[in-house]
Amino acid sequence: MKKFNIRKVLDGLTAVSSPSSSPQTGAKENDFIIPETLQSEHFQLCKTVRHGFPYQPSSMAFDPVQKILAIGTQSGALRLFGRPGVECYCQHESGAAVIQLQFLINEGALVSALADDSIHLWNLRQKRPAVLHSLKFNRERITFCHLPFQSKWLYVGTERGNIHIVNVESFTLSGYTIMWNKAIELSSKAHPGPVVHISDNPMDEGKLIIGFESGIVVLWDLKSKKADYRYTYDEAIHSVAWHHEGKQFICSHSDGTLTIWNIKSPAKPAQTITPHGKQPKDGKKPEPCKPILKVEYKTTRAGDPYMILSGGLSYDTVGRRPCLTVMHGKSTAVLEMDYPIVDFLTLCETPYPNDFQEPYAVVVLLEKDLVVIDLAQNGYPIFENPYPLTIHESPVTCCEYVADCPVDLIPALYSVGSRQKRQGYSKKEWPISGGNWGQGTQSYPEIIITGHADGSVKFWDASAIMLQVLYKLKTAKVFEKTRSKEEKPNTEIVDEDPFAIQLMSWCPDSRMLCVAGVSAHVIIYRFSKQEITTEVVQLLEVRLQYELNDLESPEGGGYQTPAPPTPSTSPSPQTSGPQTHHSTSSNSSDGIRDNVPCLKVRNSPLKQSPGYQVELVVQLVWVSGEPPQQISSLAINSSYGLVVFGNTNGLAVVDYLQKTVLLNLSTVELYGSNDPYQRQPRSPRKSRQPSGGLCDINEGSATSEDRCKSPTSERERENGSNCGYALLPSPRKVLMSNHQQFYNGGGRGAKMSRKLSLPTELKPDLVLLSVCPPRAALPLDNRDNSFSRSRSSSVTSIDKEAREAITSFYFCETYTRKTDSTLTPALWVGTSLGTVLSISLSMPPAGEQRLLQPVIVSPSGTLVRLKGSILRMAFLDATGSFLPPPSELWYEPNAPANGEERERVRKRRPVSVSPSTSQELNEHQYAVVCSEKQAKVIALPSQTCIFKHNITETSFVLRTDVVQTVPGICVACFCANGHIMTLSLPGLRPLLDVNYLPLTDMRIARTFCFTNLGQAMYLTSPTEIQRITYSQDVCENLQEMLGELFTPVETPEAPNRGFFKGLFGGGAQSLDREELFGETGAGKASRSLAQHIPGPGGIEGMKGAASGIVGDLARARIALDERGQKLSEVEERTAAMMASADSFSKHAHEMMLKCKDKKWYQF
Repeated sequence: MKKFNIRKVLDGLTAVSSPSSSPQTGAKENDFIIPETLQSEHFQLCKTVRHGFPYQPSSMAFDPVQKILAIGTQSGALRLFGRPGVECYCQHESGAAVIQLQFLINEGALVSALADDSIHLWNLRQKRPAVLHSLKFNRERITFCHLPFQSKWLYVGTERGNIHIVNVESFTLSGYTIMWNKAIELSSKAHPGPVVHISDNPMDEGKLIIGFESGIVVLWDLKSKKADYRYTYDEAIHSVAWHHEGKQFICSHSDGTLTIWNIKSPAKPAQTITPHGKQPKDGKKPEPCKPILKVEYKTTRAGDPYMILSGGLSYDTVGRRPCLTVMHGKSTAVLEMDYPIVDFLTLCETPYPNDFQEPYAVVVLLEKDLVVIDLAQNGYPIFENPYPLTIHESPVTCCEYVADCPVDLIPALYSVGSRQKRQGYSKKEWPISGGNWGQGTQSYPEIIITGHADGSVKFWDASAIMLQVLYKLKTAKVFEKTRSKEEKPNTEIVDEDPFAIQLMSWCPDSRMLCVAGVSAHVIIYRFSKQEITTEVVQLLEVRLQYELNDLESPEGGGYQTPAPPTPSTSPSPQTSGPQTHHSTSSNSSDGIRDNVPCLKVRNSPLKQSPGYQVELVVQLVWVSGEPPQQISSLAINSSYGLVVFGNTNGLAVVDYLQKTVLLNLSTVELYGSNDPYQRQPRSPRKSRQPSGGLCDINEGSATSEDRCKSPTSERERENGSNCGYALLPSPRKVLMSNHQQFYNGGGRGAKMSRKLSLPTELKPDLVLLSVCPPRAALPLDNRDNSFSRSRSSSVTSIDKEAREAITSFYFCETYTRKTDSTLTPALWVGTSLGTVLSISLSMPPAGEQRLLQPVIVSPSGTLVRLKGSILRMAFLDATGSFLPPPSELWYEPNAPANGEERERVRKRRPVSVSPSTSQELNEHQYAVVCSEKQAKVIALPSQTCIFKHNITETSFVLRTDVVQTVPGICVACFCANGHIMTLSLPGLRPLLDVNYLPLTDMRIARTFCFTNLGQAMYLTSPTEIQRITYSQDVCENLQEMLGELFTPVETPEAPNRGFFKGLFGGGAQSLDREELFGETGAGKASRSLAQHIPGPGGIEGMKGAASGIVGDLARARIALDERGQKLSEVEERTAAMMASADSFSKHAHEMMLKCKDKKWYQF
């Protein structure tokens, strides 16, 4: 444990990790010692799991024995699905589209073919699958692959019409090739086109059917290397399927017809069917239909076969949705789909192609959904999909991620969410049921909340690296629906998705939820387990305005709100505050919109189911023809009963218990007379309207038009209190102009900006990105891939400062002034110019008095300034422990008013109190403030900056959070240059800095979240959530937590041939492919044709992947061959040695005979 001693640091005795992380010299001599437990070895960054629907899917495969589904995408991703909770994501390095997938059935391996003409072998026997081998074709383009069941030879068809054969164990090409000209010979004058289908006859492995795009089908005899039959049809072929007996096959064509052929009758099809064509009476050909893209032909023992096809609809069915057609006997069922069909597969009981198939389900892969149809039940119901594939049901616009939340929260959300489920699903178990769950011991609850473009909010259980939807809230129910485009009110500020969620603030303890929408509206929700009917939705309208004008200007103070008409439905004086009908001051005589909100709140009774129920709606209104600015920051506090929100013009504090606006200030007025910026007034607008009763605050008059009426307004005047306004001297008169939004990106963001009149005097680059709001205020459209920021020095400070936005809030119990000795409630406010200001809150006593007495709100001036926009604030106690904002525990709001439970729980109100150990220290609290450029730690109450760290010089921080990890607390940052960093607290030492993800998309910036215990997430595509961890501990345990894809399963027995079939040879004919395709039989393939690339899985992985029945046989054969070779080598060597010994003895004998009779001088 490293201890930081300020005196030592100041004396230069202690080295700090980074030169930019430096303590400040304002600290006193008798200062503190803060222990820090976090070290760099506690951090490691890695991806954990990816959830959601595979983005832009392109292909699919199913292992009928292992019961695993694989989906390939256009970006080279591979997603594998087993039983619910068993998912896996892999990525091909090249990023090329996956055009086809083939399982090595029950062997734990998968072959993928890519659009860059490469094929890859994946080992699925490890928790994170890896590529064992790759083969890259150099001269030909791959169009179709086929791997027969229990074979190691993969047929690869190409665009030139040739077929090559690959050994999947060694990933080498065979010398055996079927050339297109040999296949068609003289049957066609033209090139037959690419290979669109290859499959072997189910009853004879030696016969291969090859479908060419032009309409020619060839039955090829592999042994004799020639074509047996050729079948010609004058329409292009899209797919071919066999009958399991191998005597017939069916083709689907581009004119919407199906042709059924007997293999021994090539002259013409045995039958031609146009499933969706209108049959003319005069016997002519039926009208052409759209192409049938795929057909499958599946047989059953008990009844008629199934013909299942996609496409083929009549051309006159304009606007009809994509369909899957199921033909069974005389019945034809047309099943409409919500999205275009990418591919479909029929799930059958047997993996053997030569047996009755017995289909039981159809998996349909759509562009944005996965549907599984039950074939065994009447009406073909669909299975309820257990995977979290509906993240993108409406585009995700913002996210929140909460780890280690209260344990009762997930059961509570599940209980209300289970009532929302649709009916009419199949009663059977989900058929994709392979794999096993991980054995991880991670037990803390995690919740992800997603806000969507249609105004819905979804709560997801994200515990233990799984994801399951718990509850869905539709916020659009609060508003009136526009019947048609003609009726569309012209007050909306966005053309598309007016209910889209921009920001969310959630209190897990009290379950209070607050959302801000793109139409400048804020909705506050309470959680209840009881159903209620709300007669009138409670509404507050806020006139948040900000424009600097000449002093002679007739407009009044900008932080007052016009009073709506007193509602006639008020039950009592105490609850007469909220406006329950729309403001009557709408469009004035010359058409200038004023005091009208962007959306109309419904005025009919609202039935609210158990779950989140609307408590209050707050809407910003148009001001003198200018639309309200979108909300850039939002916070709710259940302990104080307050909601605060801000935008480029100012902020408003709302008391949601008393339903009243407490404070409505422009950013300028927050500073009071101490505004550091000398802001100049803008040129007056041409069409300025009198603002209807607004008065100068300096006159001290508080008329009924000053602010939204509240039950406290009369008492405020009697008490001489002005809700804290009187504490702020402000000579300026301001009127808000809603000129600019933060971003003006492409897509939906650009549509938004059309209705927001941008002032011509602002430079375009400044309008684009001169301030950095929190991530959720970015444009909603996921198509906007541009992310550039202007930091132009030519922009004048006047322009920038006049547009200072409120970017963050933090409710706390702290020391507001340097002289304070007690903790008081406060709200800290961060702005886009790097200023942190404080607003003190004077709360009435809890209980009944809280609803009767006013909350006094008084701005208390500037606390600290940083470089860049303020993104996050947090508080630590004297020991460096995290101090969460005060919160109230949840209680049932619809319980009887005198209920004992309600009273008992309401009294339990946690308050943040510094521990007693802090009494002997001068400093009692530390505030952590992070901007897009730097972080500072401020000692309180002295307001001295004790640590400062410049996070980035060249980039800027997009998201930062103060998070709790197991060893301690730290600051986590995600920068626009892709770096993820962590800093220790309170010392701000850099602990982790990884260049993880260059920011290529606005979506990532908008959805990136850090949370406690080392977890983080972001939307990696419009349909998928990527979860990552920055904790060493989680990385180490990840392998245990991941599920197993491969489980040892016995391959079903092959179908019995029967006595007569065995006697007369009618059963399936086998083929020795090794003899035919091996090097001895076929020779070597040309080296220039394809290049072999060993994968990272290596030899060990290959041994694991190929350990099925084929692999075992092959390895046994190879081992025997090797043993035989070694034995024969030994024999040969022995024989050679014996022969050489023999010859040596002969030579020696001859020499002896020659030399025997010679004298010595004869030598």
